[in-house]
Formats: sequence, structure tokens, C-alpha cells
Amino acid sequence: MSEVENTSVEKRDKTQKSLPAQAGRLSFDEAARRLKNVVTRTPLSYNVTLSKRYNCKVYLKREDLQVVRSYKLRGAYNMISTLDPHLQSRGVVCASAGNHAQGFAYSCRQLNIKGVVFMPVITPKQKINQTKMFGEGNIEIKLVGDTFDDCAIAAKAYTAENNMVFIPPFDDYSIIEGQGTVGVEILEDQDHIDYLFVPVGGGGLVAGVGTYFKQNNPETKIIGVEPEGAPAMKAALEAGHPVTLDDIDRFVDGAAVKRIGDLTFEICRHVLDDMLLVPEGKVCTTILKLYNEDAIVVEPAGALSIAALDIYADKIRGKKVVCIVSGSNNDIDRMPEIKERSLQYEGLKHYFLISFAQRPGALKEFVTHVLGEKDDITRFEYMQKTNKEAGPALVGIELQNPNDYTTLLERMGRYGINFSEINKDDKLFGYLI
Repeated sequence: MSEVENTSVEKRDKTQKSLPAQAGRLSFDEAARRLKNVVTRTPLSYNVTLSKRYNCKVYLKREDLQVVRSYKLRGAYNMISTLDPHLQSRGVVCASAGNHAQGFAYSCRQLNIKGVVFMPVITPKQKINQTKMFGEGNIEIKLVGDTFDDCAIAAKAYTAENNMVFIPPFDDYSIIEGQGTVGVEILEDQDHIDYLFVPVGGGGLVAGVGTYFKQNNPETKIIGVEPEGAPAMKAALEAGHPVTLDDIDRFVDGAAVKRIGDLTFEICRHVLDDMLLVPEGKVCTTILKLYNEDAIVVEPAGALSIAALDIYADKIRGKKVVCIVSGSNNDIDRMPEIKERSLQYEGLKHYFLISFAQRPGALKEFVTHVLGEKDDITRFEYMQKTNKEAGPALVGIELQNPNDYTTLLERMGRYGINFSEINKDDKLFGYLI
């Protein structure tokens, strides 16, 4: 054995010893064999656009091309298929309004097991229909509660009352083991990976993939990525234990949880090398770029790992990088909101409350002299003050360049425009925009 090989083994042994005892219960190779004829072996694709942008080699693990359009099938099928036959015969239950429900439904159909899916009443019809399609006659859908938390409570109560088995979205060894097969496929296709970026919600995917990498390719840095508005893993790592967040931004719905799992936390605290937060607006910009530049359609959670590359741009230069694209279940009705959030994040969209002078030509003067040549009014709405008198106008302005914002404000001041900007963090923004 060469000196280089010996060093590698020493590093691997050291890394394995640092893993929690729970890791010994996970058999990823067995799970991979179990899933071989069920899941799609998704490609690990070299991405030219991203590689040129960051001056490195970027590969995308395309779980958006999975049979149910997300990796969630892996964990759900792995857990359900390993239940004792008498437990399978009782039927299984899950609570989910998204990817877990669809992976669960597909598993029930493949295994010919009765499944009950609990979803919040507000779940879009598109997601309900997709779940029905994947489960066909093997599943029943129950719409309960206005929030996921209410829905989950009802699902667990129903499970106990009917002596069935609850299939959690992430906090179970069999689920973690199934999700970890994403890592098995990555290392079968590429070795000597320097950085692996993984989206984080409840932590099942990164716990599984991270453990497999630490056991088989410990030199790889495992970088977790969460949405800025739902930093459950970040908060847990800082506190030293899982915490329940009071409020979260649910926009990145595939990765927006108030509390990560207890099991996943114990594993993730050992396998994560860094934990990043990405603004929701940055996620939206990434979604649009992926579509416009590479014709790749992803959901918000699916864009997280790629959105984080800017944060690590200096570190990944000249390295081999893998980003897990976790899913593509994105409702087309969300695109206007995605574009809106992107424009605001990029500094190209701004909203103002403007009190125009009550004289002829005031509005024309604003359009002619205050707006830049390429500025565009995208929204104009007078706010009613009384039955007879108009109040200030809500004005949305889109710029071609974020640097034009300062000159726009200067011209508004020069022409004596009475205005106040509506910041996205203000309560008014939520009410009016």
C-alpha cells in the first residue's frame, strides 16, 4: 500500500469513528438493492453553464427526474417495503402536502398496500391530483386542518385509532437509509468529489447522503443548505439540539420546516461541514436562470443547492462540485410570485406610496422627468382615502439595472415627490403587495 493510500485509510477510519452510533444501523447498499427496480437511477450531469460561471466542475444529481419528480420515493418505499407483512396488511398513513405524499402513494401502489394520505385543506388541487395519480386505487386522501401541523396531528391520531403504521417524512432510520441511496449513486458515477451541496428540510436527505459519504469518501465537504426564512437546522446546530421555530417563511415548501428530526439532528451534527442559508429571492433567481439557461425546471427546494454556490464561489474554484437537485414539483401558477421575488431580490422591483400633487400634469411630470428612460411602471393603484377623495397611489417600478435605484430616488427628491418606500419587511408590504 502506498503512503498516499495509507493516509486515505487513516482519514477514513478517523471520520467513521466520529460518526454517531446510529450510523451503524444504516445499510445503504442493501437499500440500494431494494430500490433498484423501483426508483429511476437519476443522472449525475456535468453542467457547462455553472462550471464556466464558477470556474470549476459542477455536476447536478438530477432527482428532479425521479419517477415521482423528487428523491422522497426512496425513503418512503424503503421503509414501507421493510415492514413486517402483518404490519403492511394493516395499512400505512402519512401526512404531507407535497413530495413525501407522492413518493408514499407510488410506494403503496407498487407494494399493493392500502395507504391514507392526510393533507391540509388548503392543498392545491394540482398536488392532490398528482398524489392520486401515483397511488391510483391504493390510496385515500383526507383533507384536514388549515396547516400542516394540524394535518399531522390528525394523521397520527387516525393511525393509532385504526392500528395502522405511520410513515414519517424524515425522522426514521429506514427513511434516512432510503434517502442515502442518492449518495450511493453519486459515488458510483464520480469519485474525488471536493464539495457536495445538499438541500435541508427535516434533514433526512443530508443525514443519509452525508453518512454514506463520510463512510466512503470522507474527504468530501458536506454543505447543507436551508432557506433563510426557515433555518431549522441552523438553529438546532447553534442550540445543540432541535428547536421549534416560532414562525417560518413557507415559500420553499419542500424544505421549510419548523423543527428538524431528533434522529436526523444527531447524525447531521457529525456529518455536516457547514450549514448555509439562502434568501428566498435568491432561490427564485436560480429557478429562473436554470430554466432560461439550461431548460431545467425545478421547485424552490430543488434550487437550494445551486443557489448556494455564490456563497462558496472562492472555495470551489478549480474543484469538483456536486449539487443535489432534489425535486421539480413546481406548480406553474407560482411562476408570477417566483419572478416577483426574484426581481425584488435583484434590486429591480420597488414599491412606493406616492402622494401626487393635486394639480394638472403632476402624473405626466412624474412619468416624463422622474422615471428613467428604461424604467417601467408595473403597478399603479390609487388608495381610496374617502368616498370622494383619492389617497396616495401604490406604484410598482421595475428597473433594468439595480444601480438605477439611487438615481431614481435622487430625481424623486429633486422634483419634490412626496413618497415612502414599502420595504418587503414592513407589514404594509404583506397587506398591499
